[in-house]
Amino acid sequence: MSATRAAAAESAAEPPKGPSPGPPKGAGWQIDPRYLSSSLITLILVFGQLYVGFLHDLSQLFTAIAVALAAEMALGRLLTGRWLNPASAYITGISCGILLRSLSLWPFAIASLLSILSKYVLRFRGRHLWNPSNLGICVVLFAAPGTVAALSEQWGNDLWAMAVIWVLGSVILWRAKRFHVTFTYAASFVALAYVRSLITGTPFLSEVAPITGPMYQLMAFFMVTDPATSVSSRRGRIGVAFLVALAEMVLRLFEIVNAPLYALFLVGPAAKVLDLRRSA
Repeated sequence: MSATRAAAAESAAEPPKGPSPGPPKGAGWQIDPRYLSSSLITLILVFGQLYVGFLHDLSQLFTAIAVALAAEMALGRLLTGRWLNPASAYITGISCGILLRSLSLWPFAIASLLSILSKYVLRFRGRHLWNPSNLGICVVLFAAPGTVAALSEQWGNDLWAMAVIWVLGSVILWRAKRFHVTFTYAASFVALAYVRSLITGTPFLSEVAPITGPMYQLMAFFMVTDPATSVSSRRGRIGVAFLVALAEMVLRLFEIVNAPLYALFLVGPAAKVLDLRRSA
């Protein structure tokens, strides 16, 4: 399996047309990186629930996961003739379940369904452009702001839980050759938080604090690094990660709620289209 697919944050670049190749001969037993990513996001969920309690209704989480899995299995079978690996759909569903807040079930179902559909419908030159869960979540947040909100909890004083997740996540991304993306995004966020503090006059720690929250761990480990929607070059991925952080800073200055999600929604697809045009 190629290094680019190794990160497999949410999905393959396009629905596979044949059996997935196994590891090279002599490579020995290997764990599919999609299962490592699934384990990491589950760890974020468990720690978040134990130490923050950000899930108020487990039925919402289960709805998001179930709809994502059902949609992926059905569309994959219909369009490719195969039963696709459910790991990426699980990550999509759990992301929607964690990042959305609502008293109703329908936003979780709609976000997951739109996320999976976007991989098959919103395509350019055979590739999908948006990180699936980012698109589904943003559409629901924008369409129903009075009914749906995004996760806003922080880890509080339980920073050791955050440290464990960042260490394990960094190891997985290093193995997947995507650590440079997360590092660039995190470093850019911290630097631009200082710039925001100078512009607005607010304390630097207040500006930088959000990066310690579960939302930013999902952004840094799963959305920004998604191999299916990343640009092809290492330098390009570093540039895109910085631009996402920069767009977020601008949106925050204008007091746009859900700035990180909207920043990736705007920057990621545009960068992918330019990359595909250049490589054509």
